[in-house]
Formats: sequence, structure tokens, C-alpha cells
Amino acid sequence: MSSQESLEKMQLRQSYRNTWHSDLMSTTQQDTPYCCLALWCGPCVSYMLRKRALYNDMSRYVCCAGYLPCSGRCGESKCPEFCLATEVFLCFANSVASTRFLLQDEFNIQTTQCDNCIIGFMFCLNQIACIFSIIACLVGGEELSEASQILSCLSNLVYFTVCACMQTQHKIEMDKRDGKFGPQSAMSVPPPQYMSRIDQSLPPNVGSYPPQPNPNYYGSQPNPNYYGSQPNPTYYGSQPNAAYPPPSGYPPTGYPVPSYHQ
Repeated sequence: MSSQESLEKMQLRQSYRNTWHSDLMSTTQQDTPYCCLALWCGPCVSYMLRKRALYNDMSRYVCCAGYLPCSGRCGESKCPEFCLATEVFLCFANSVASTRFLLQDEFNIQTTQCDNCIIGFMFCLNQIACIFSIIACLVGGEELSEASQILSCLSNLVYFTVCACMQTQHKIEMDKRDGKFGPQSAMSVPPPQYMSRIDQSLPPNVGSYPPQPNPNYYGSQPNPNYYGSQPNPTYYGSQPNAAYPPPSGYPPTGYPVPSYHQ
């Protein structure tokens, strides 16, 4: 994906209507054990979440979910499990962000302003810690080096904490997708497998005669006077043939008898 396409995709995500089932601040309360697991074993959790986001179909796997220029060029189709393991251990931050973008694009999820502020603060703190480390290396002051190390430790603490909360947020969203929070309400959008008509059985009328109408649907007996119970006998006369002349012999009277009868 080119930089222009990535920029357009980021702008498109701002117009999404849905929100995450749990924001970053509430993930520790929603699923505390999983948040601790993601904090202490982030790459393993990232591996499991990406595989689950792909519906356990590793044939769909692309490096960094197709959001980076290297996607599709690392031989993922030959050994997707190994490529995913390499991604989560060597490019942990990209693996978490790619899973997040994958879920956002699938369910039209927009990140709230509070979550954006937390993620932005994490990035800014990382940049500041990196700048202070470079300055400490160039200047070589002891006090500046200690301040740089303290800032780096604080940056790493915020980074791993926010990543753990993000992965817990992804897990909660996929729990919602898989129906682990109970049946959905009547006003919610059904999952994709219910929208498809491939899995539905044929209707009972296919291959047979259509059902006969119920004669008692509009009443027990049809109205005999709606079109008339009997045809009007006086329409053509009192008898069926009254309007026509009576039959007579051949030839009609008044004509001379043919010669061959004489």
C-alpha cells in the first residue's frame, strides 16, 4: 500500500460510525487477566489476535495486514505461521497496529478522541525519549544521561501499557463479533454468516405446487350475490333460446319446391 493510499485510508477511518465495545481506559476493568497477559507476553497475544482476526484462516495472512510496502513480498503464502511469528517478535508495534486497522476496516470502527489522545501521548513520549537519548550521547553529561534513562524507562512503561490495553480492546471486540456477550439485539446488524443465503435451506414451495388459498380466510362461504348466484334468465329471454327464431324445416315456406322433388 502506497503512502497516498495509507493517508486516504486514515482519513476514511475518521468517518466510520461505529465505536469500540470498550475504550482503552476501561479495558483493565473489562478483562483484567487478559490485559495482564498482554502486558507480560505481548508478542504471543499479538500472534493469537491476528490469527483470530483472520478467522483462523492463515491462507488470508499478509505481512502487516497489507498496510506496509513490504506486505505480500515476504513469502507469506509459503509459510504464513512462521512469517506471522517473525512479524510479532521483530515488528511488535506494527503487528498490533495492523490488527487494529484490520478490525477497524472490517467493522467500520472509529477510534474515540480519548483513545487518540492516549495513543498520541505514547508516540510523543517515545519521540522525546529518543531525542534526549541522542542528545545525551552527543553531549555526554552525567545528569543529562540519567534524565534520558529515566525518560526512556517512562516511555517504555507507557508504551507496553498502552499496547496491552489496545490488544485487550481488540480481544473484547472479537468476543463481541463471535457472540460471546450473548445474543444480539433486534436492532443490531446481523453477522455476515447470517446475511448470506448460501447456508439457508430451500423454501418449502420450491419444486412443488404452490399452497392452495384458504377458503375461510375471508369468510366461511363466498358471497353468492357478489357476481350473482345464477345468470339472469331474462337477459336473453325467459328460455335460453327465446331470443332466437324457432327452428323450421328445410326449405323454408314460401319458396318453390325444387324440381328434383317433383
